[in-house]
Amino acid sequence: MSDIIDINFDVFSDTPLGKDPDKYSPTLRRYHKLLWSKQLPNGFRFDLSDTTPNNYLQHKSELGAFSLSSDGVGLTYLGVKRMSHITDQIPADDLDSFFAICTTIGGYVIFPSNKIENKMTINGSRGLNHRIRDRIDLTLECIRRHYSNEGNPLNDTLNRYAEFFGLFRDFKGYIDFFLFQDLVAEDYSTIRFFLPFDDFNDSPLPHNVEEYQEYKQNMIDFVSARNQRILDSIH
Repeated sequence: MSDIIDINFDVFSDTPLGKDPDKYSPTLRRYHKLLWSKQLPNGFRFDLSDTTPNNYLQHKSELGAFSLSSDGVGLTYLGVKRMSHITDQIPADDLDSFFAICTTIGGYVIFPSNKIENKMTINGSRGLNHRIRDRIDLTLECIRRHYSNEGNPLNDTLNRYAEFFGLFRDFKGYIDFFLFQDLVAEDYSTIRFFLPFDDFNDSPLPHNVEEYQEYKQNMIDFVSARNQRILDSIH
């Protein structure tokens, strides 16, 4: 499979101008289908299909029916107005290289896309929640707390998708399945946060250039490491 997954492929390169690769990159969709169609911790296969009209990816078996969509986890905050006073101080070449690594397959994951009770999906909730702002490290802390029945900023949303998270048995199963090991401690008990963590009390956005540079380097290290895990997993 390694010859058909290029961990250096920029998913914007086959996305129509002005469109979102999460929806419009055929390569990203194919990579998701190939990578996450595999055995679950419970021994069952999580085979994904892309043949249903108007759905990105689907799984249907005795385990249940799941509709899934792509979501970027390699967030750069480029283009976010409230961050422009910081990103404007970063050399353009540095931002370009940051964006380039975050638009490879290591910067993406899948979440359930079906609305339950006409409420927000995980993708929507983690983007709009002012204590998460799309950060994958903070999202994983919420998922960790979900598995251990602890309250968290995404509590209601994650509980609505309990059937999906049940597929992976526990937090370790979820982390290992989606190759997020580089964002957790060796014993899976804590998250390796991109910035100092204040129990969701502080803004998730970098406050200044120094924090942005720290966030940027940690994100680059994570996406690069996850790309390597992806490459290793398909050999």
